[in-house]
Amino acid sequence: MPADLLRQIFGFDDFRPGQQEIVEAVAAGRDVLAIMPTGGGKSLCYQLPALMRDGVTVVISPLIALMRDQVRALREAGVAAGALTSGNTEDETDQVFAALNDGALKLLYMAPERLASGGTLALLRRSGVTAIAVDEAHCVSQWGHDFRPDYLRIGALKQALGVPLAAFTATADAETRTEIVSRLFGDATPQTFLRGFDRPNIHLAFQAKDGPRRQILDFAAARPGQSGIVYCGSRAKTEALATALNAAGHSALHYHGGMEAQARRDAEARFQREDGLIVAATVAFGMGIDKPDIRWVAHADLPKSIEAYYQEIGRAGRDGLPAETLTLYGPDDIRMRRAQIDEGLAQDDRKQADHARLNALLGLAEATGCRRVRLLSYFGETAAPCGNCDLCDAPPVLFDATRPVQMALSAMLRSGERFGAGHVIDILTGNATEKLRERGHDQLPTFGVGAEWSRAQWQAIVRQMMGLDLCRPDPSRHGALHITDAAHPILRGEQTVTLREDSLRRAKPAFVPKMQVAEEDAPLFSALKAKRRALSEAARVPAYVIFPDRTLQEMAERRPQTLDEMARINGVGAKKLESYGAAFLSVIAGEVPDMHPARRALAGRPAGALFDRLADAQMQLARGVDGTEKPLSCSTGQLRRIAETRPASRGALGRILDEARLDRFGQAFLSEIEAD
Repeated sequence: MPADLLRQIFGFDDFRPGQQEIVEAVAAGRDVLAIMPTGGGKSLCYQLPALMRDGVTVVISPLIALMRDQVRALREAGVAAGALTSGNTEDETDQVFAALNDGALKLLYMAPERLASGGTLALLRRSGVTAIAVDEAHCVSQWGHDFRPDYLRIGALKQALGVPLAAFTATADAETRTEIVSRLFGDATPQTFLRGFDRPNIHLAFQAKDGPRRQILDFAAARPGQSGIVYCGSRAKTEALATALNAAGHSALHYHGGMEAQARRDAEARFQREDGLIVAATVAFGMGIDKPDIRWVAHADLPKSIEAYYQEIGRAGRDGLPAETLTLYGPDDIRMRRAQIDEGLAQDDRKQADHARLNALLGLAEATGCRRVRLLSYFGETAAPCGNCDLCDAPPVLFDATRPVQMALSAMLRSGERFGAGHVIDILTGNATEKLRERGHDQLPTFGVGAEWSRAQWQAIVRQMMGLDLCRPDPSRHGALHITDAAHPILRGEQTVTLREDSLRRAKPAFVPKMQVAEEDAPLFSALKAKRRALSEAARVPAYVIFPDRTLQEMAERRPQTLDEMARINGVGAKKLESYGAAFLSVIAGEVPDMHPARRALAGRPAGALFDRLADAQMQLARGVDGTEKPLSCSTGQLRRIAETRPASRGALGRILDEARLDRFGQAFLSEIEAD
């Protein structure tokens, strides 16, 4: 029966590899998780079973454009399908409701946001929903690149309706697959189909940035008249690149989330309709574009992770014909991605995992052999060299890098794994900076041992070490590099390391945008900005109302360890210190002892230090000189008044203290005041 419907409705004589088993499992009413490559025919795996069972299959899909395209295609094939989206006209919505009431609909598409509506569950129950299909299921991953919060409601919907659920995605590593199962299926164990991640028709290529606008224009010029996507890291870059492409004679437009909704819809429609159109876009573009003949995808900036990279290049060549990719990367990209992770509000263990994911992408960028082998190994698959990537086309020159890698790992360890790449490279090259001398690191055995390599070459070595996951930034130490378990055999001389020599040869002092703080202080600055963002969102005020950037810069550079030191930072007044001082100090110095409000009011002032000495003197005399008298103490308010007014005589002190306290503490307090 499935094969008959496949031919009769969809016009295909045979299933694609892996489809038939999934269709049969879904049609049999089993819970299913299917991981299939983009272009592998995921939609048919829930559309065909919907025609084989009674009732309605509800399809949760993330993008309106994708839903509308699929509904249109199904209707043209004679299948009763409809969608409830915010893009519907009133008439379209009325037609869908009427079809549901008449029992005439087989597939109902809706966005996950609609699940937040109180009436949705009742509607689905009345409509006779017998199955749920979830497209782009990786959107349920709270830490993924396409997270949609309302996907978290789907598991509850499954439980409430008591129907089987089939989830589909092309992008899910082992951790994401576990998260999908936990959030969508609850206690149930779905039948899982892992149908491979390989897209053998897509040529993979990476290049270090060297005039990135020219590189993108050259790539497009070599493919005249072909539809392509250029992914950019910022909205401004999409507009600038689209302008440059048009000026070079291409037909191009830009797309980003800041555009008006109608302008975005117009851009999507043009891209679907026109041949040879190039779109320069942020990652907001593409997941709902079902255009089979996109011939190339370029990244003008490094993606966030291998998952994001795979999802984005997967939009090319969905017709199975040859397609090409190019990904540009440089030190500024890596710095930006690290900062995005560090400034996020995730817990440290999640940030650690995100840094590891970025390391995996760097490993793909700096791969020493076939890129497809490395890409598929990340997703748990083995493959032979593909012959369809730039490194298979022209294998890179390699060298035994065991010695410099051991030097770098040793420098990290000997400096306590508490510093970033810049400081480690200063040690290796013998650059005795003030910070380095203050910490005595100019006396380390590793100081200057790597002087034969330039700073730029060391940056290339450390970057490749991260790509091999030999070291990672530690979010709890503001980006300090720590070595991983994989590095220990290398340090012990039990294992060698091979790196790319061409990366070192082309390494040169890159143009680095003017940074707000020194490289060494950048991770702490990011952490302080993350704390500011959390506080500003909680208080619903602009971030600068908490502290301006200038104040955070000074905190990152001076690294105060006490509230007294914090109070001496420009922009930290008494009220700000009271409200936020401890929160920001905890980011810099860890948890610090609480300070009495009376003492905190003196923080950063000479009176604060005098207060502390008065408190110490009081403690020593609490039971008198010989330790046998009745316990006696002053209030913190009294100590504060003494510290602020600094009385110079017993009589003046007597206006603050009663006779008993004056007798017990007077002479000691006056001595501390005189010595101050």
